[in-house]
Amino acid sequence: MKRIPCEPRPNYQERIESVCLLWHERDDYWNERAYYRLTRFEVDLLEAATNELHARCLDAVQHVIDRKRYKEFGIPEKAWPLIERSWKDDWPSLYGRFDLAYNGYEAKMLEYNADTPTALLEASVVQWYWLEDVFPKADQFNSIHEKLVAKWKELIRHLPGGVVHFAALEDIEDRITVTYLADTAVQAGLKTSLLPIDQIGYDPTHKTFVGTNNEPLRSVFKLYPWEWMVNEPFFEHMIERGAAPLNWIEPPWKMILSNKAILAILWELFPNHKNLLEAYLDGPREMRQYVRKPFCSREGQGVEILTSRQEQGPREQHVYQNFARPVVFAERYPIVGSWIIGGEAAGLGIRESSGPVTNNTSQFVPHLF
Repeated sequence: MKRIPCEPRPNYQERIESVCLLWHERDDYWNERAYYRLTRFEVDLLEAATNELHARCLDAVQHVIDRKRYKEFGIPEKAWPLIERSWKDDWPSLYGRFDLAYNGYEAKMLEYNADTPTALLEASVVQWYWLEDVFPKADQFNSIHEKLVAKWKELIRHLPGGVVHFAALEDIEDRITVTYLADTAVQAGLKTSLLPIDQIGYDPTHKTFVGTNNEPLRSVFKLYPWEWMVNEPFFEHMIERGAAPLNWIEPPWKMILSNKAILAILWELFPNHKNLLEAYLDGPREMRQYVRKPFCSREGQGVEILTSRQEQGPREQHVYQNFARPVVFAERYPIVGSWIIGGEAAGLGIRESSGPVTNNTSQFVPHLF
């Protein structure tokens, strides 16, 4: 993998806005003054690692459910039956994104954004149009859009009436992400609607969730994390006896995978796995340099890189993961976001930072091979 400086397209702002990337000026988020070039071998390696990690993560979910290890994740007891029901009944699941440390010859899992991953539009559409404009004879590891449409087609039989409602906060990135996902669902033959997450109501007479026009909701894609949902007053209606069934996408069992405690469970189940980093819940043990991560942080919030001399004892709801020494290009630290759609690796998006922790100011840089 190489980072290669290049000239941005003269009209690149208009080009990316034409495909709805409207937050690109925030911290200079979209960066096409460089690109990453991978080899076919590297693409195959990252694809295989992603598929392998997803399979092992599903094994870990089964383990946690079988042994009811929810307390180690800080998951409240009221959510346990819903997790188990959604897993047993195979509630629909669409997508996820692994964040991988890649050094040119091996990929290591940093975390799994399995519930509400973003940076989707730029990985699926925006960097593809960049490739067609700038390097039309090159290729890109990117079948995200096609796999999203194919997965929706597969899910139609599980979605009553062929209707999905897409809910998110009134944030521009979240709103455009669900709008894009709704478009892929329409291309698959589904009927869709968009609604703010706070406009979802509950009809106590019919014991069903309803939308803005009081229509019953049967399938909802929500770009709103489960660890927030379980603390909302309306969560009680999800587990109310006799409540009308509702497909929540992503399903409740993703509470396990989106929680960074899964990193320690994976290491316990598959020690020394080539795609895993050493990780524990009870402290750093013998690791000399490690990363302390809150269970449910986002965009690098609360993530600290420490040494054995700095730690003052384990913290509740934190995981301790061995530090993967990053590759640095021109003082930039890239992280590979590897997408899973319908259980299969679907493409890459690379974000880079000025330091080893990826956060909300990290830039998206396109790639090719």
